[in-house]
Amino acid sequence: MKRVAWRGRKAVALMAIVMGMLFSGGSPAVAQQGEQGGGLTLEQVLGMALGRNRDLHVARLDLESAEGRVKEAWGNVFPTLDLTANYTRNLSVPANFLPRVIFDPDANPDELIAVKFGADNAWNFQLRAEQPLFEASAFVGVGAAGRYESLQTEVVRGRTIDVVTRVKLAYYEALLAQEAVRLSENTVARVRKTLGETRKMFEAGLSSSYDVLRLEVELANLEPQLRRSQNAALAARRQLGVELNIEQLDSVRVAGSLFDLDLQANGEVDGATARLVRDGEVSRVDAEQAVTVALERRSDLRQLELTEQLRQTELRVEQSEYLPKVSLFGTYSIAAQENGSLNFFGATGAERSYGRQVGIQVSVPLFSGFQRPARTAQIRATISSVQTQYALARDQAEAEVKSLLEQTDEARDRSAAQRLALRQAERGYEIARAQYREGIGSQLEITDAEVALRQSEFNYVEAVYDYLVSQARLDQAMGMVPELQGNGNLAAAEARRP
Repeated sequence: MKRVAWRGRKAVALMAIVMGMLFSGGSPAVAQQGEQGGGLTLEQVLGMALGRNRDLHVARLDLESAEGRVKEAWGNVFPTLDLTANYTRNLSVPANFLPRVIFDPDANPDELIAVKFGADNAWNFQLRAEQPLFEASAFVGVGAAGRYESLQTEVVRGRTIDVVTRVKLAYYEALLAQEAVRLSENTVARVRKTLGETRKMFEAGLSSSYDVLRLEVELANLEPQLRRSQNAALAARRQLGVELNIEQLDSVRVAGSLFDLDLQANGEVDGATARLVRDGEVSRVDAEQAVTVALERRSDLRQLELTEQLRQTELRVEQSEYLPKVSLFGTYSIAAQENGSLNFFGATGAERSYGRQVGIQVSVPLFSGFQRPARTAQIRATISSVQTQYALARDQAEAEVKSLLEQTDEARDRSAAQRLALRQAERGYEIARAQYREGIGSQLEITDAEVALRQSEFNYVEAVYDYLVSQARLDQAMGMVPELQGNGNLAAAEARRP
């Protein structure tokens, strides 16, 4: 598997700075500003998501925990200094029994005598310093902690891409629902206008009551559909509010229009809508180039690479447990005892003793009940599993990128065809209305023309929506978020390769 050198600590520092900037930019004031300007733009929505999304907040907390593990691992190679002090008050001084002949040579050898050891008051103080000289597991453990931090840094990057994609899809869904409401309102307005004209023609004897009844039935069927479209739009905006962590979900509004977006000449539309298409112009992407970029930048592949490196480091940690451990130590101790009144560490110092020691300690592991070989075998199996997952993920990434490229191209071509069909349907509807007003056309013709126009409008909006969704998923599959990289927001947060 290809190895990657990661700029761990530098990427973490840059990410902390960038995320802080994004957090400050994702305040409720931004939402209020967007609403005052007619709704939130895609750029504002993405900025708020990066600063307020709760999934990202959890990922950043995990990264902070990983940073703490690195500091903890370094603590194993630094010297340690321990201080111990205690005081004991002997309510009754303990005694041991010794042979009396120790004190009286003429005594019976089997006779014992009680001898008290200690005094009423006892103090002990010890200061111990220890410095590891050779402990392979500690030094390798520092590398393992660094690998884990790099993995968590990549997790944050991957979570950022996932959240951005999810928010973009929710934003497009809200735009589509918004267009559905607008198209339904336009349809209802056209039918009402036609109904009004038909009633006047009926009163003038130029139309039948059946024509009026038919339009009234059509209008009665359309009005509930308009209500359903309005409810769907509200639900889509609420879901976007959940992603943005906004308390008042019903207050979310989105800017832009899918209907006004021409994928072949989007420079003519307003700014909010033009930003829906990245870089201001749609360009076709070479499949092989896209797959190459995906294999280099996809976060799931990077995470699997880092996971394998972490497991390899853990294997070395386990293997290092077979090596001896050497450390240098030194102690300084004070002990004091005194009978009678309580004087801290003895009043005169005659009852006090001092101790100073230095030395080298060597510990050699000999046998641990076959635990280390078992753990080593477990880690090797885990490494093989990660390698298999990586191979599978590469194949899935290639298939996903190629499929999304095909879907994106199909949606773009479909939008061009549907835009042409929409123009024809608009012209057909105007012709049908003009003929109907002149009395040379039937109400059925104008109804058919209105249905064709309604379907053409929705088909075009749906084609634009499908393109934007496919493009967003393609960017995610390639491990990129062009909307933010253009502003430099996400670029600094990425753990880039040198």
